[in-house]
Amino acid sequence: MKKYSCVFIGIFLLIMGCQSSSNTVWEDTKTMGRYLHRKGQLLWKQDVDSRMVESTDDFVGPQEDEYIALEDEDLKTQFADFAIPQAKEVPGSAGSSIPSIDHFVQPTALLANLFKTIHFNTDEHILRSKESYQVVFNIAEYMKKHPDLYLFISGHCDERGSEGYNLALGSRRSNAIRHLLVEKGVNSNNIYTVSCGKEMPKALGHSPEDWAQNRRVEFKIYEKKVVK
Repeated sequence: MKKYSCVFIGIFLLIMGCQSSSNTVWEDTKTMGRYLHRKGQLLWKQDVDSRMVESTDDFVGPQEDEYIALEDEDLKTQFADFAIPQAKEVPGSAGSSIPSIDHFVQPTALLANLFKTIHFNTDEHILRSKESYQVVFNIAEYMKKHPDLYLFISGHCDERGSEGYNLALGSRRSNAIRHLLVEKGVNSNNIYTVSCGKEMPKALGHSPEDWAQNRRVEFKIYEKKVVK
C-alpha cells in the first residue's frame, strides 16, 4: 500500500504542478495581451512601437546600475501629472476636428527657436535648468496668444533599461511638460502627449554624450484653420 500511496501522491503533485504552470502561463499571456492592446491612437510615428502609458502598472523597474531605484512614494509623486485629464478629442479619430499626428509638423523658422527640444538627466522627468523652464514659459505665452494651435509632445529616453521602463519614463517626461504648460494657463485640450520610449533615438551612438541627446521631449504643432 505504501508503494501505491507514494505513486498516487507523486501523480497528484505532478498534476497540481502542471495546473499551476498552466495558470501562470495563462496569466502571463493575459498580461502580455493587455500590454499589446493599449490605446494606439496617439502614435508619434506609425512604424514605431510607441504607446500611451496609463498607470504605474506599466512601469518596469530599471535593469542597470546606472539607474537609481525608485521607491513607491517616488512613483506616486512622479505620476501625479496624470491628474490633469488628457484632451477631450483624439487626433484622427472619427468625428474629431483635430487631424492625425501626420498633420502635425516640426516647428520651423522662428518657431523652431521657440519650441526647442528639452533634455533631461538620467532617470528624471523634472527640469533642472533655467533655460528649460524658459522654453516652457515661452511656449505657454505663445499658445495662449494662439488658441487654435495644437501641440504634440513626445517623450524620449536613452537606450538603457527595458522597453516598459522607458515607455513609462518617456510618458512622465512628456506629461511633466504638459503639466507645466497647463499650470501656466494653456488649454489642456490643446496639448497631446505620447511616449516613444527608446525607439526613436536622436543620436545613434552608445556614449554618455549620445544618451544625453536622447533623453528629451520634442514638439510638433498643428494650427487649426478658422473659417470666418
